[in-house]
Amino acid sequence: MGKRVLIIVLVVLIVIAVIFGLTRNNDKNSNSSQSNTNTSQPAANQQQNNTQSQQKPAAAANTVSIENFAFMPPDTTVKKGTTVTWTNNDSTAHTVTEMDGQPGPNSGNLNPGAKYTFTFNQTGTFKYRCDIHTYMLGTVTVTE
Repeated sequence: MGKRVLIIVLVVLIVIAVIFGLTRNNDKNSNSSQSNTNTSQPAANQQQNNTQSQQKPAAAANTVSIENFAFMPPDTTVKKGTTVTWTNNDSTAHTVTEMDGQPGPNSGNLNPGAKYTFTFNQTGTFKYRCDIHTYMLGTVTVTE
């Protein structure tokens, strides 16, 4: 009979511990959802602010960034007489080289951080690429 009482006491203690644990866990979840409810508006505002701060400001029409092995933007439109500046923001050298035999940009090697400028004095569309990474393509369209 002593063993039976001991087993019953142990079972009762286990049941009490489980009930206590479940009750405590429910209280935490209840507080957590109240906390989330109270902060949902600021969290939404914070998410909107984060989205706005992650958006890059619009680049000027006469600037091109070289980044992630691409010209950004790849297509640019400027007025005749405009000077376009390319900035190498990549970790390796690139070039800006006109592809159609027209009088266009020909930078030679641009090391990381270097800039190159070219003034477009003729109208038309000028295709260019990086001679080192020939899949990197861009165009400058020059209007009156």
